[in-house]
Amino acid sequence: MNEQLLRYAVAHGFLEQAQADALWQEHARSGKSVRELLLEDGVFSEEQMLEALSDVARIPSVRLYETAIPAVVRELVKPDILRAHLIFPFAFDPEDDGLLCVALSDPANMKGRDMVAIASGYRVRPFLTTAEDILLAIDRCYGPEEVEGATALYAPQERSAAEQALQSEINASPVVVLVNSLVEQAVRQRASDIHVEPGTSRVRVRYRVDGLLYTTAEYDLRLLPAIVARIKVMSGLDISEKRRPQDGHFSTFAGRWEYDVRVSVLPVTGGEKCVLRLARKKALYRSRQALGFLPEEMRKFDRILLRPNGLVLVTGPTGSGKSTTLYTALSELNRDTVNIVTVEDPVEAGLDGVNQVQVNPKANLTFANALRSILRQDPDIIMVGEIRDGETASIAVQASITGHLVVSTLHTNDTASSVTRLLDMGVERYLIADALAGIVAQRLVRRLCPNCRRRCALPPEAAALFALEPGETAQVYEPVGCKKCNGTGYYERVGVYEVMEITPRLRALIAAGCTADALREAATEAGMRTLQQNARRLVLDGVTSLTEIKRISIPGTEEQRTGLPGAETGGAQ
Repeated sequence: MNEQLLRYAVAHGFLEQAQADALWQEHARSGKSVRELLLEDGVFSEEQMLEALSDVARIPSVRLYETAIPAVVRELVKPDILRAHLIFPFAFDPEDDGLLCVALSDPANMKGRDMVAIASGYRVRPFLTTAEDILLAIDRCYGPEEVEGATALYAPQERSAAEQALQSEINASPVVVLVNSLVEQAVRQRASDIHVEPGTSRVRVRYRVDGLLYTTAEYDLRLLPAIVARIKVMSGLDISEKRRPQDGHFSTFAGRWEYDVRVSVLPVTGGEKCVLRLARKKALYRSRQALGFLPEEMRKFDRILLRPNGLVLVTGPTGSGKSTTLYTALSELNRDTVNIVTVEDPVEAGLDGVNQVQVNPKANLTFANALRSILRQDPDIIMVGEIRDGETASIAVQASITGHLVVSTLHTNDTASSVTRLLDMGVERYLIADALAGIVAQRLVRRLCPNCRRRCALPPEAAALFALEPGETAQVYEPVGCKKCNGTGYYERVGVYEVMEITPRLRALIAAGCTADALREAATEAGMRTLQQNARRLVLDGVTSLTEIKRISIPGTEEQRTGLPGAETGGAQ
């Protein structure tokens, strides 16, 4: 199977022969299967791997999220067997009632087939699907029953008794199962955050998926102390402290990937609220094609990063993907011939070959102090997690002028506003002009689900936004909602970018004291595509919807300025 997959990848243009030879050597050296390596290196997506395996193994594929599972089939095999062997029975063969159709992610999974055959008493016919599809199907069919079983096994004590028996609560296995299932289901639903919130009578659990929060479960309020205590133990926090906020983290495996989980516990009315942020290791750096850069923006970004010195800023609001862009840039700049040092709060992902410093205010290791020390470490490239104050901004600018490439993030709405922000922090205008190499502003928009999006006409009131002639129409897409996207109409997110490359003319304008509007106008005349323009391109290409670009507040797309409709028919928003 390993050799056939490599031949398939070369034949279908996913790999050059030299790349395939190198990957085969890595397979022999590491012992990892070719399938694992193709997925880890991003050569194949999960869907492309499914197509390749189906072709190579000559086994038909199935999408479980589009399949209704009969109740009689769900009762044949216990879910712990299905999870252990990553296999899922979904129907009887319509041509043979004694043949059970089963979905698996590995065509060589003979043990799983045998286990299902023994447990069900039926012969099995294999179909291929992704591991994620199998786990989500198990969650849909058995998840609520498993959680109810765990909560039923756990009999919470009254508050006063719970205080005395806290240790037994922590070790209660049903609570361990419950918390583990919350994390695992969040990963499978592509959630970035888990919110565990006390209410007046219930504990509400919400997942943030593609930037929005959705309620996924509610439990008896008496379960809260045990859930919070379990999360505190996992993240190394003080289980007896309930009056002040606490922050911690832990690592866990879900599926094939390892995740870093950052935990924040906050005392609120009714108890303690926990927020868990999930970050897959190695997920913060990927190809720029995967980030969503258009070809022209990518060429500009390349030229900016190839400069031997200067300040490169990535701007945008919290949650707009700035860290992912920085990590992607660093992973491409990372070579044996350069010394890269970062200072972050916190270090969000490990990069092999990069020296990463964690800010520690208790030890007086602030961004500014760390930067001073880094400059004595003979760096070529410096990454500052965030420029938060004037002292850090001044040191970063000085470092970029004295021969270092400095990359960092800043909270501004667009590229031109970054100059104003640096001025407000007390950096001299002539230093900003000398230091800046380029600025990238970005947002994240939700992708329309390709499985259910629906074509529609562009509303007349939005025609001005797309510069249409009177009477001219354009086709766009709207969300609908299906099982694949959990009824939202959207699936994953993509970046919208504005890349300002600092040319000699822009440098002169900055030094002369031009306004942000004048700088933006000059950059646009020089060929810069604004956030608004690139957002419109994504709408016309059917990648996202009109409502979505309005929701994320891209400058220039407010209703009063563009005539965008206030609501959109279709899927849940």
